[in-house]
Amino acid sequence: MIPPQILCFSGSIRSGSINVRLLDAAIRELSSLDCEITRISLEDYILPIYNGDLEEKEGIPENAIKLAKLMAAHDGYFITCPEYNGSLSALMKNTIDWMTRVPVEQAVPFKDKVAAIGACSPGGMGGIAMLYHLREILVRLGSLVVSEQVAVGNGFNAFDDMDRLTDERSSQFLKAAAKSLATKAATLKV
Repeated sequence: MIPPQILCFSGSIRSGSINVRLLDAAIRELSSLDCEITRISLEDYILPIYNGDLEEKEGIPENAIKLAKLMAAHDGYFITCPEYNGSLSALMKNTIDWMTRVPVEQAVPFKDKVAAIGACSPGGMGGIAMLYHLREILVRLGSLVVSEQVAVGNGFNAFDDMDRLTDERSSQFLKAAAKSLATKAATLKV
């Protein structure tokens, strides 16, 4: 069987981000499931704030096209994102908005892809409100978002020195999300 190709990225580019740490923990789980993983940082795909006038005047930014093509070339993706005011980070929302402006002849980044999502927050709720919003957006865009998701609370104390989750329950949720993503993405290869 051909291993599924999974793209992994976070809606945070902040140095020391707990959501990037969660992403790295997810990558370890996916690696143990024989997935081909591509890890990127959205910092390498900087985009202006979406503006229809800017799009009309300058066209689609090259970084949006590159990222959309990269997503289209993978079977699925694992996304972690911080919760800002009960929703997605501005970086994640802006990235999604620009990628949906890429013409379908060039790339289809979301449709018929499998996604797993996770969040880590300093508070006790673990970013659960953001996960609801991210899931709704990805489903609307045509992705199958696995039912298993990861919400890690108390994020500044959630990892050991090797960036492994210290809470067994959170660790089990992460394993379940990674396994579901790998299994469902593998079915796309058949």
